[in-house]
Amino acid sequence: MAISLKVISVVLFVVMSALIKGVGALPAGQVVFFRSFFAMVPIFLFLGWKRELGMAFATKRPLGHLARGFIGVCSMSLMFTALARLPLADAITLNYAQPLMVVVFSSLFLGEPVRLYRWGAVVIGFVGVIIISWPELTLLRSGVSMEDPQLVGVMAALAGTMTSAVAAILVRHLVASERTTTIVLWFSLMASVISLGTYPFGWEAISALQIIMLVACGVFGGIAQLFMTAAYRHAEISVVAPFEYTSIILAIIIGYVVFSDLPSIYMLAGGAIVVAAGLFIIFREHQLGLNRVSVRKLTPPQG
Repeated sequence: MAISLKVISVVLFVVMSALIKGVGALPAGQVVFFRSFFAMVPIFLFLGWKRELGMAFATKRPLGHLARGFIGVCSMSLMFTALARLPLADAITLNYAQPLMVVVFSSLFLGEPVRLYRWGAVVIGFVGVIIISWPELTLLRSGVSMEDPQLVGVMAALAGTMTSAVAAILVRHLVASERTTTIVLWFSLMASVISLGTYPFGWEAISALQIIMLVACGVFGGIAQLFMTAAYRHAEISVVAPFEYTSIILAIIIGYVVFSDLPSIYMLAGGAIVVAAGLFIIFREHQLGLNRVSVRKLTPPQG
């Protein structure tokens, strides 16, 4: 059940990404607004069905949600910028570097112990990121304009991965005292308000088809979040998380059929390395979690 729910959420997120790519290079704030505002529709319907709507926004940590919302909007804006300028599979694969950045930031800023195995996986994973990005990074030596779409796309994807890792760390702190639906709703609300604030700075006139696509991307994103949350309720993260990487298969298929994008050897080779590193980190963190549970069971109570 958990794996099925996770795969459904992955499919919906890839379709959402394809819709965002399909609407073209619109201002990031404009896309973030549609993605966030209309994501609340299926979430509200679900909470109403569960009779949990009354407590949906109840929180003890509004400042934590504010910080997560601001960082999350930055991350989404950067990733949507990358999606509009890179092949679908490349943009999604570069986002796989997020777990690597979470390990780095957790060690640097939270003091979490990271041993040799995970550091090795992080280094190897970053080698994969460099391989994926290499065709665009070589543009820096050729004197190409920094406004080149491919170069902008790679830079936005890498920056988006870093801010996404920071957002993930903030969520780690929120889940200690906040309900999952509360975190999701507060983020959608904050992202809608913050992105709406970019309206005076150049939102573009869009066609009826673009409006439909943007509304659909928000609805699909909201439904995907519900399926993903349900998946993590039915099984441990270490069981469910590896299926995130099935998105690359669907991204390659949609990229080829819809956008005529063929995966490059750089993307395939680098992507395989990043996926392998990410899977190792998931396995290692699961192993360490089991060890910590064993230690707690074997340690007699003090006092």
